Amino acid sequence: MKVSIITATFNSDKNIQRTIDSVVSQDYPDIEHIIIDGGSTDNTLKIIESNKHKISTFISEKDKGIYDALNKGIKMATGDVIGFLNSDDVFTNKHVISRVVNCLQIKKSDVVYGNLVYQSKDEENKKTIRYWRSNVYSPGCLKWGWMPPHPTVYCKREIYDTWGLYDDNLKISADYDFILRVFKQPTVSKSFLPTIMVKMDVGGVSNSSVKNILQKSFEDFKAIHRNQTGNILTLIFKNIRKLNQFNSYKIYKVRC
Repeated sequence: MKVSIITATFNSDKNIQRTIDSVVSQDYPDIEHIIIDGGSTDNTLKIIESNKHKISTFISEKDKGIYDALNKGIKMATGDVIGFLNSDDVFTNKHVISRVVNCLQIKKSDVVYGNLVYQSKDEENKKTIRYWRSNVYSPGCLKWGWMPPHPTVYCKREIYDTWGLYDDNLKISADYDFILRVFKQPTVSKSFLPTIMVKMDVGGVSNSSVKNILQKSFEDFKAIHRNQTGNILTLIFKNIRKLNQFNSYKIYKVRC
């Protein structure tokens, strides 16, 4: 089973090397790493060029945003399974993809997802800020604002062929829209992998300004309405859930 990992980059010279190294470190033998760059003007392209022997496919051109880049990567992917590793993210250990594939094969799932932690940007002293613990999917949980962390979601190729790509008209919430679209389908089998799969640096686009927070809320509600998975209370519950993620980061420290 071949796994395609897609990384979207734009002016990511501070973090892209560790992301590439994290993919290379995986002990699963059949991985295709695709990097889609949005036309970086810093040293990102030089770093990628120096690592081209570690990368399966790479393009650099202007795009309409991260979801346009992810869609390009999906169209280029040749793997049986497709997942994403952002340019400031790393896997927690070398066994993550092996465990994903094992779960897909044993449970005969269409989608596998797990847990994620947010960490500080300080390269010298990384600290866990937030622990996004997912859970076993149950019918009806989407209306209570539940969603798995998108960087941990691995789908069989057929999922994209059947249910479509990311709506790049949504600039911040296309991943939430996609998850609602797929997870609400009773014919799609989902498996929770109870492990921390990815470490992500804090400071994403969605929380970078008041304007972006408001835009994300608007897009989240649009996705909820479009997919008929709830109402305004769903949006409220979705944001309330985040509060517990800040309180539960100590659990991560104990378990690791």
